[in-house]
Amino acid sequence: MKLVECVPNFSEGRNKAILDKIADAIRAVEGATLLDVDPGSATNRTVFTFVGTPEGIKEAAFQAIKKASELIDMREHHGEHARMGACDVCPFVPVSEMTIEECVEISKEVAKRVAEELKIPIYLYEHSRTKPDRQNLAVIRQGEYEGLKEKLKDPHWKPDFGEPIFNPKSGATVMGCRDFLIAYNINLNTRNKKIAHDIALNIRETGRIIRDENGKPIKDEKGEFKRSKGGFKGVKSVGWYIDEYHKAQISMNITNYKASPLHKIFEAVEKDAFAHGIRITGSELVGLIPKEPLIWAGKHFLERQHLGEQHLSAGVGERELIRIAIDTLGLNELSTFNINEKVIEYRLEKEDQLRKLSLVEFVDELASDSPAPGGGSAAALCGSIAAGLSAMVANLSTKKLSFVKLSEKKQRQRQNLNDLAYKAQEVKDKLLQLIDTDTEAFDKLMSAMQMSADTEEEKKAQEQAIESATKNATLVPLETMKQSYKAIEFAKIVSEKGMRSALSDSGVSAIIGLTAVKSAYFNVRINLPGIKDEQFKKDVLTEAENILKKAKMLTEQIEKSIMSSF
Repeated sequence: MKLVECVPNFSEGRNKAILDKIADAIRAVEGATLLDVDPGSATNRTVFTFVGTPEGIKEAAFQAIKKASELIDMREHHGEHARMGACDVCPFVPVSEMTIEECVEISKEVAKRVAEELKIPIYLYEHSRTKPDRQNLAVIRQGEYEGLKEKLKDPHWKPDFGEPIFNPKSGATVMGCRDFLIAYNINLNTRNKKIAHDIALNIRETGRIIRDENGKPIKDEKGEFKRSKGGFKGVKSVGWYIDEYHKAQISMNITNYKASPLHKIFEAVEKDAFAHGIRITGSELVGLIPKEPLIWAGKHFLERQHLGEQHLSAGVGERELIRIAIDTLGLNELSTFNINEKVIEYRLEKEDQLRKLSLVEFVDELASDSPAPGGGSAAALCGSIAAGLSAMVANLSTKKLSFVKLSEKKQRQRQNLNDLAYKAQEVKDKLLQLIDTDTEAFDKLMSAMQMSADTEEEKKAQEQAIESATKNATLVPLETMKQSYKAIEFAKIVSEKGMRSALSDSGVSAIIGLTAVKSAYFNVRINLPGIKDEQFKKDVLTEAENILKKAKMLTEQIEKSIMSSF
């Protein structure tokens, strides 16, 4: 799923009624989930955090800013924090399956709508900036609300969206795409704040100020302090003593976790701490985190357990990898790290998801008189089992090959099997998600059919809703077909390259994969007659029939090959 985070800061931190109405505006948008509201009385400022689909985020951000423009009057605002508008800053952050470029486009679309409909001048910053001096929020915000009227008269400070006309009630808003910020702390078995800060200076991007033999900072020809080579890109860090925990801690903000992964920072601190005669006791994550950096950390630490062998973590499921990361990073030291609360993607999962049911519960639900879950969800389950079996055979084969001295050819074979295990795990997880997606698509179609259609306008709206929901209900099983066919491809590879004793498992994977493809094909076909878009119907049917044909041929090859081996 494509996920975007939005973290708007509003210039109100004292009036709960206003904050509740802004929160309600966000909650009312389908596709957006409000995760946190953090008000500050002294700053008179509140940070809202919500996550959702690109379309949901765009709508929720607009509605929140609109509500704030109605309720907050900047002419009456006072607080300790710098600000220039009712919605002072509105960053968009890519979380899952999103690129920076896609997030930049989201920021521009929202900026354009806010400027046009609400008459609020918008400045773009960070990745969305249009000028070099608009990257930094603090630079754009200089002069704050009080100086905005004059600032708008300067041609250089013409807004990126909207007219350079002062809006006395709402001020102006800074908007753009920025990287995800991870607040991460590492705990040490010392109370010495100085040691903690010394280590912090080594890992932060700006490095440390160079001093002479007398300890005096050295400046360059421009009058700026000379600094040593920095540590990790996008890392700001400081060392301090936490009285509550009776230990020193390195506290950091990581604004580029892809360039500076958690596990690399952790190991750098671990090495530096050892040089100081101390060690890490654990760490903590403040706020939420995407699952990606934890999965990377789990894979890295698992590979280290295998004595330097590379990529041996590929066939392990993502939750197990995250568990390994939690244990190795010591994220449970100060408080329980609940992945369903702390990991964004899991936080957004509904509690009543079908894939979270036990096998008995799922089959009982399938057998009930409710029309959903039905054949589409069952097809996705079959596909996930097929992919899981292929991953199992690849994992077992990789493990077996790890205990013998291998030729170069065998080493490549092991690596290929391990890579396959990783891909099979991904397909398995996608198909598990499709169990719920299929039922959700059916529910949306039923809701569209139950819409009020008393007037001509309502009838037209219902027709459009039914057409859209039926298309979606068709595309979901088509995706199940695509992913299940991949499972069959994996089955062919493991049947040829995997261990002989697991040959039957490879065959079962192929057969169940074909069952999933056939079953999902039925669900595609049954929905097509209800769609009016003839080109859409033609394209989908052509693709579905092509997948079915290939799946039958490939499974037949696998069956013949396996049968000839008995």
